[in-house]
Amino acid sequence: METKMGAYKYVQELYRKKQSDVMRYLLRIRCWQYRQLNTLHRTPRPSRPDKARRLGYRAKQGFVIYRIRVRRGGRKKQVPGGRTSGKPTNHGERVGRRVKALRVMNSYWVGQDSTYKFYEVILIDPFHKAVRRDPSLRWLCLPVQKHRELRGKTSAGRKSRGLGKGHRFSQTIGGSRRAAWKRRNTLHMRRKR
Repeated sequence: METKMGAYKYVQELYRKKQSDVMRYLLRIRCWQYRQLNTLHRTPRPSRPDKARRLGYRAKQGFVIYRIRVRRGGRKKQVPGGRTSGKPTNHGERVGRRVKALRVMNSYWVGQDSTYKFYEVILIDPFHKAVRRDPSLRWLCLPVQKHRELRGKTSAGRKSRGLGKGHRFSQTIGGSRRAAWKRRNTLHMRRKR
């Protein structure tokens, strides 16, 4: 029995082999194009539609994509004076601060060169009727979802916090690394012994 692959699956498989000739050429051309644009700019559609859809993007009203450029921390060239300059800050946070009225849903990597990393951030307009009337998106309109990116609630934020399910994420059982460490390093004794 042969397995059938959809279009997005093919794109996903292409992105898994970033060192192939096709992907190296494509990413290089795209990085050149992104460098000519502003640090933060709105883009009409995602450059990785498969990845965007997996992270919640839908091609409907109320969805917005912003692309941001972040300076890389690992510099090829040594900085004079030995100081560390150009450490990257969270791309989602920067977009969320600039576009305050929208909610950051998720973000993903789209390219990098020796100086910059490029990310695309999926944002949602919480007051758009197309979003408010959709039962699968309505949760993002709640007041508690304001500035999720500043509290580590997006996929990138949860990844950096080390959260997840399964044996690979045992270091954050209890909610965080600190909670897990505290529980494991606290001596618990019964009051009456």
